[in-house]
Amino acid sequence: MPVNKNPRPPRSRQISSLLFLLGAVLLTINIFLPIQRTPRTPYSMFIHQVQEHKVVKASVGQNEIRYQIKNELGEPSVVYSTTPIFDLKLPDLLEANGVEFAAPPPPQNQWIGNLLSWVIPPLIFIAVWRFFLARGGGPQGALSIGKSKAKVYVEDEATKITFEDVAGVEEAKTELVEIVDFLKTPKRFTDIGAKIPKGVLLVGPPGTGKTLLAKAVAGEAGVPFFSISGSEFIEMFVGVGSSRVRDLFEQAQKQAPCIVFIDELDAIGKSRASGGFYGGNDEREQTLNQLLTEMDGFSAGENTIIVLAATNRPETLDQALLRPGRFDRQVLVDRPDLKGREAILKIHSQEVKLGDNVDLHVIATRTPGFAGADLANLVNEAALLAARNNRQAIIQADFAEAIERVVAGLEKKSRVLNDKEKEIVAYHEVGHAMVGALMEDSGQVEKISIIPRGMAALGYTLQLPTEDRFLRSADELKGQIATLLGGRSAEEVVFGSITTGAANDLQRATEVAEQMVTTYGMSEVLGPLAYDKGQQSSFLENGMPNARRNMSEETARAIDAEVKSLVEAAHDQALGILRSNRDLLESIAQQLLKEEVIEGNLLREMLAQVKPLESVA
Repeated sequence: MPVNKNPRPPRSRQISSLLFLLGAVLLTINIFLPIQRTPRTPYSMFIHQVQEHKVVKASVGQNEIRYQIKNELGEPSVVYSTTPIFDLKLPDLLEANGVEFAAPPPPQNQWIGNLLSWVIPPLIFIAVWRFFLARGGGPQGALSIGKSKAKVYVEDEATKITFEDVAGVEEAKTELVEIVDFLKTPKRFTDIGAKIPKGVLLVGPPGTGKTLLAKAVAGEAGVPFFSISGSEFIEMFVGVGSSRVRDLFEQAQKQAPCIVFIDELDAIGKSRASGGFYGGNDEREQTLNQLLTEMDGFSAGENTIIVLAATNRPETLDQALLRPGRFDRQVLVDRPDLKGREAILKIHSQEVKLGDNVDLHVIATRTPGFAGADLANLVNEAALLAARNNRQAIIQADFAEAIERVVAGLEKKSRVLNDKEKEIVAYHEVGHAMVGALMEDSGQVEKISIIPRGMAALGYTLQLPTEDRFLRSADELKGQIATLLGGRSAEEVVFGSITTGAANDLQRATEVAEQMVTTYGMSEVLGPLAYDKGQQSSFLENGMPNARRNMSEETARAIDAEVKSLVEAAHDQALGILRSNRDLLESIAQQLLKEEVIEGNLLREMLAQVKPLESVA
């Protein structure tokens, strides 16, 4: 659990609040209590009312005369006040007209008002000052703005995270086991002259478990764990970031051996040579320089400090951070494979109730490309679905629905299609499925649905790979393009026209074709050259990124022509398959219109009847 090293005492906050409240109350009393709202009249009117015998009582003071007049029934009613003038005959006039008068008693508690007038302003000033200090955070409030905001995790045996809690990244765990050894027994390495690494950079996509791995290293080693995000170093005040870096390493030195974990390192570690592109920031550059200095400053020995950092954009980091002596090692934390996904599902499913028919291996097979966070969310979604249906345990159907929710989005039951639109969507999705069923190594079509899902999907075809693949051939990519164009081709074959439903398919097909030509060198015309450097690009002299090779207009036109040729060839292939299997297309589409969803063995039996172009007479 996180422990604040310098917690602000609760009593101090209570005193500040009480002082502020007391000052406000006393100020209100001092301002509004003396005010007595009585009607005021001119002195001449007061004399006239006395002479007409309307005044009953009067209190004659040096600065004010307060008097009471009779109403229509002759009873005392309204109290008025007037400003007196020097008139020695006033007592005789009041006595002659039967007015009961007297002088007000001298104020006995005037010293209280004088005291309050001296006490209230300092109290208000102190309360406001303490309030703004408290807003700054930490024991010194605003004065602690340069202090580190790192959280220190001290974990007991019940909450300690170890390598057993991390799955799917076995290679990364193997690399980090040595870090644990460095922290536990540094003398074993230093005795033979080896230098302990100062920094380890965890690189990988979001959600793959980089932060969890860092906590597991600290849990295995049993050392304090300082955790902070890179964005917490940056403030609007220049110099605050570098001050926080210094304070962070000062705290770490006091608790060494320990681990300092900086999440999202790219927030402060972007390349300084790319200022023209990312926008220069003196504060960020000073913070980066201070971090480089601190990593050079501490030495590995008895007081071992190892800096772990995580980023999903290592290509943007400054080269000075990545040189030996700073972040000596880079550990890849990639998305898990089939075996890793199954292990992650086993860990997360320990917290929920599973039914007897749940097969985690099948679920892992249907979730290629899912990261650890995605799988955790999948288990939670399945649990929510089971609870919503009043089940006591999660069944396999809950996981199947949860996968579709994550991949395609929620069902839009309120989005009602008319009969014509539903028919077009049905033929469109069946076109995807039939073309995809014939493509080499394109995965197995598991489900066709014309129930709208997500933001824009009016229907969808769920195609899942039978195994994890890391390489793709040119024929497989061409087959992927043909599958994407199968929906549009079905609309052309059946209706003789096209709709806007294929917009996303066209975009994805074009992107695959461009990658084939500019990235993978799969064009016979352009040859084995990479024209798109992507994120691995270098920077030009003016600091701008060189995302694509310098090329002539003739080469650019050749690239466009090759991309168009690939897409058109795949389009023709999809049209040929659907025209050759026109009856089967009609049969499956009508079945889909009737059922709205086709899946499982029934779908596989239907798609097994699709004939390839070569076998058509």
